[in-house]
Amino acid sequence: MNNDLRIAQAATLEDINKIAAKAGIPEKYLEAYGKNKAKISPELYAEVKENKDAKLILVTAINPTKAGEGKSTTTIGLADGLAKSGKNVMACLREPSLGPVFGLKGGATGGGYAQVVPMEEINLHFTGDMHAITTANNLIAAVLDNSIYQGNPLNIDPEKVVWKRCLDMNDRTLRTITIAQEKKSNGVERKDHFVITVATEVMAILCLSNDLKDFEERIGRCIVAYTYDDKPVTVKDIRAAGAATVVMKEALKPNLVQTLEHTPVLVHGGPFANIAHGCNSVIATKLALKLADYVVTEAGFGADLGAEKFLDIKCRSANLKPSAVVIVATVRALKMHGGVEQADLGTENIEAMLVGTGNLAKHIESIKAFNVPYIIAINKFSGDTKGEVDALLKWCADNGHPVAEADGWAKGGDGMLELAAKVVDITEQDNCFAPIYDVNETIEEKIEKISKTIYGADGVEYTDLAKEKIADFVKNGWDKLPICMAKTPLSLTDNDKLKGRPEGFNIHVQDLSISAGAGFVVAYTGSILTMPGLPKEPAAVNMGVDENGETFGLF
Repeated sequence: MNNDLRIAQAATLEDINKIAAKAGIPEKYLEAYGKNKAKISPELYAEVKENKDAKLILVTAINPTKAGEGKSTTTIGLADGLAKSGKNVMACLREPSLGPVFGLKGGATGGGYAQVVPMEEINLHFTGDMHAITTANNLIAAVLDNSIYQGNPLNIDPEKVVWKRCLDMNDRTLRTITIAQEKKSNGVERKDHFVITVATEVMAILCLSNDLKDFEERIGRCIVAYTYDDKPVTVKDIRAAGAATVVMKEALKPNLVQTLEHTPVLVHGGPFANIAHGCNSVIATKLALKLADYVVTEAGFGADLGAEKFLDIKCRSANLKPSAVVIVATVRALKMHGGVEQADLGTENIEAMLVGTGNLAKHIESIKAFNVPYIIAINKFSGDTKGEVDALLKWCADNGHPVAEADGWAKGGDGMLELAAKVVDITEQDNCFAPIYDVNETIEEKIEKISKTIYGADGVEYTDLAKEKIADFVKNGWDKLPICMAKTPLSLTDNDKLKGRPEGFNIHVQDLSISAGAGFVVAYTGSILTMPGLPKEPAAVNMGVDENGETFGLF
């Protein structure tokens, strides 16, 4: 059987101008990067902004496991299924980070016959957006440290610098470092800390900005440090906002590519959902909504992270109203949530799978809290038994949950026609979407609502540091912003070992940070890390180029 990479390499891609024409994008607004990908000029939105908005469909999932859920595969397959049904559809996805590509996951452009292509280019350097974000972030860091070194005119306390350098790679050795060592001419020595590029505020701002001007205003508001008398210092204060915007000018243009079945896809922005807000750019989403009748998008990890942030942060910020939510589950992952070890997934175990539906049930409850129509997509694997699938379908029917089988990995759009038809139907239902909290509530009230409503927690515990940060944020007027929870994706709790649907637990808030430019407060729970490390056997060690110049090992 061909793997994802071989399927992508064997595909015949249509010229990007043809894909643009299919999407209703005039050639004059297209900035081609070769034959298979292009950026889109911001001038296009001004031409189409009065068009009626499309139906916005969010694809989310249960808590991920090593068994795989296939959320991106389902997103891409659903778009192809809608296209095969004669619908005018576009998909909107995030750009993969090099960290996971070379770390644990490998490629991140779908799988099987439900992929976005050119797969290799999207997974690696693409159109350079990740590099631009890394450069803009580190430019700000360099200007900041230079200001401290060059007489420190802003009275910055080097011990209170909060702007971190970044790298789009998993590298645990950079979590805590010391910069400017040995010589005074190297700068002011201090402790520093790298984060992965997709966790930076620059990435969040790229994904939440409406246009270039909005980006410049937002980046200028970012807090980089505090003075000796605890006054915040911004990017605008160190006079770096203009330069960062220059670096990001091209990166703010969304990228057009295609699926294996030539459905238009916008791939733009890529924040993680466990340590950032986990959604593609507002710019891409709003443009797609004006070009298509149906827009399919995804948010990272399970509904407790990506979907919650999509609905509470992105939709609120961009004034978006989703028409439907697709919740992806697999028999394999449900068995793991029911206590089955990965090595035993090949053995039929209906009882364990039904225990694991507790995790699915909680995510359904969470989506219901936002008053949006939903449907469960059973993403099929070849090892699923008929008994297991039938039992899951019966569980859905007995509990009144709409459901459809999804076979996009093996069959592409043809395997998604049932799901596509049912999604079209539910987008016509009455929709009373609303976020689950009011931004004017206190920080503690907002965190408690997320923790209780979405995770099923009994309550929230705060460290002394977190309490001090909350008091500071209130003093600085940052308490009336949405909350971006930083939490493990592997559990509804902040303990990654607890699978299924745990009960009787609290969420532990260790620290908070302000993303004044992005417009949210980040709450760090459990032992969450903003710079991941590589696993014992990184995906990178099995990659290479063969004697024919073909890449291998990129999944």
